[in-house]
Amino acid sequence: MPARTSAPLNVVDLFAGCGGFTQGFHSYEPPSGGASPFRTVAAVEFDQAAAATYASNFGESIVFPGDIKTWDPTPHIGNVDVILGGPPCQGFSGLGKEDPKDPRNQLWREYVKVVSALEPKVFIIENVDRFFRSAEYEAILRSKKNGLLRKYNLSQAILNAADFGVPQARKRAIVIATRRDLPMIEIPAPTHTKHQIDKELALFDRPGGTWETVDEIFAGTADMELSSLPERKTRLFDREFHGIFRTDELHIRRNPTALSLARYDAIGPGGNRNDLRGKSTLIEGEVVYLSTKSWDRHNKGSGDVMGRLRMGSPSVTIRTEFFKPEKGRYLHPSANRPITHYEAARIQGFPDTFKWCGTKVQIARQIGNAVPVGLSAALARHLHNQLSRVTEHQ
Repeated sequence: MPARTSAPLNVVDLFAGCGGFTQGFHSYEPPSGGASPFRTVAAVEFDQAAAATYASNFGESIVFPGDIKTWDPTPHIGNVDVILGGPPCQGFSGLGKEDPKDPRNQLWREYVKVVSALEPKVFIIENVDRFFRSAEYEAILRSKKNGLLRKYNLSQAILNAADFGVPQARKRAIVIATRRDLPMIEIPAPTHTKHQIDKELALFDRPGGTWETVDEIFAGTADMELSSLPERKTRLFDREFHGIFRTDELHIRRNPTALSLARYDAIGPGGNRNDLRGKSTLIEGEVVYLSTKSWDRHNKGSGDVMGRLRMGSPSVTIRTEFFKPEKGRYLHPSANRPITHYEAARIQGFPDTFKWCGTKVQIARQIGNAVPVGLSAALARHLHNQLSRVTEHQ
């Protein structure tokens, strides 16, 4: 069956979150110009606040805000070209317990059931890098041989978002599966590199050049006034949510303790918790040690704790608690504060006009769980290019 690249390519987004995958596919513009050929016809998201964010940006009518196990895909049979999705990764993540019995690990099976029902040309699975070492991924490979995925060829790799123009070093497991009646689509080659390419020695000139850095994102934000999240409500799915807020309204303040502020002040550019060793300060008439016994005891382990993001480099992975510098390298490069929701969302590639629903914690979770928009757009470009070639040779 020829790929219909001249017509819209219909997309279903499973475990859609706030819509990072969809935003990337919709933002892709083909070389010939015009709007993106990708059109989302359905999305499924269990988290209600994330589903509300998705609905605010892409339309309430296409979103199923519930359990994928209860979603009926049959109205879309014969009308879907691409399925996207990142089944919940907490069961695989090294930040969690990595419990093989975690029920979230089984949700990929629901994804596969939808693929089997709709038989798209291509589907993409995105997950944490540990996913490839899990028993669940082994089950996916078995399903490709004689199970629900037997009609598909799989290509897989761990991709670093920084290699595709995202100002964030975020490694993700990516699976691209192509229906067997079509030429197999391989994983895309990186467009950016960590170091400057010597054009005289390079076999080809990568169009993107070197890694993007956070410099543009943080240009001027050290002096930007912080605000509170506006008191605003909206109604979606017959219930009320906080919002709608634009990305550029998310430059919101926190209320750090005096000890936290003193710690931030003692950490230099590119520094971390090790800058606090042996330092004390006077707080309310009391001498307080800035480090902790635990931090002092450990010379190994994460050097990102209480770390400042580095200018001239991509950021570290933006996770769901980026507003807590004790969780990682989430201090502003120069200001004495953690990065804001606004800055984190921009690192993830969301435009200033993107709309958000939820509390501060809910929105932070949506930002941290999202597929970087730039990585998604790179995958969209790759899929469209490959499917266009199929059409040319029909």
